[in-house]
Amino acid sequence: MTAQVEAIPKDMHTITPHLVCDGAADAIAFYKKAFNAVEHARMQTPDGKIMHAMLTIGDSHLMLVDEFPDYGSIGPNKLKGTPVTLHMYVQDVDQAFAQAVAAGATVKMPLENQFWGDRYGIVTDPFGHSWSLASHVKDVTPEEMKAAMQNMQPECGPQS
Repeated sequence: MTAQVEAIPKDMHTITPHLVCDGAADAIAFYKKAFNAVEHARMQTPDGKIMHAMLTIGDSHLMLVDEFPDYGSIGPNKLKGTPVTLHMYVQDVDQAFAQAVAAGATVKMPLENQFWGDRYGIVTDPFGHSWSLASHVKDVTPEEMKAAMQNMQPECGPQS
């Protein structure tokens, strides 16, 4: 008799980011230093490239793979950026942001208290992936958010 297999393993969430990195082993080392990642698995090809790695950051999983251009697997640095931002809530965003920058991330958007109630900023890691970091600091009603958005001044764009 065959045991029932769970379609979604018990410790996995419905969505798990799977990042392509030029230098996945270096990316793993960076994520450990910048975000306190814990490595759970690493499968390498005979030439040492990472074809699969599994990390956790906080209570979330993160998968990584090296670039394999012959299979269309290319990281954001070769693509000249990414439209995707990985969002991470943390207890102390000032400490987490400083830790990421000290590890080698570059500031894309400085930390500031935002109208939606989060202290929020964005960094780009050395592999081209964007990470927004936040701590919720204030509960804001939808009406308060709408009013704050209407009072925002655009920093760029067409001038009338």
